[in-house]
Amino acid sequence: MKVKIPVIGGICQSTQGRDKDRYYIIRKIFEDGTVGVVDGNFRKLASPKKKNLKHLRLLPDKAEIISAKFADGRQVFDTEIYSALKPYNNPQPEQSEEKQVSQ
Repeated sequence: MKVKIPVIGGICQSTQGRDKDRYYIIRKIFEDGTVGVVDGNFRKLASPKKKNLKHLRLLPDKAEIISAKFADGRQVFDTEIYSALKPYNNPQPEQSEEKQVSQ
């Protein structure tokens, strides 16, 4: 399923630029066709990266808890965003591969 409309709290992947293949959470949506994205590590909430929608692949996944906090105006920490994106940016190898390597 291909997502075409960005939502705050949605997860996206960069397809262009030096940050290619990095995953982000959408923090802001601007009217000029760009979004402000954060990853909690390189791009903190204090300075979201402005990315053109053409340079992002929007995923159907959404960080529900973070999205709810953004909507309610509650404080969100960079560590929460980093933890939510950890499975995307740092995928763990399967255990069966580890066993084959060690033998």
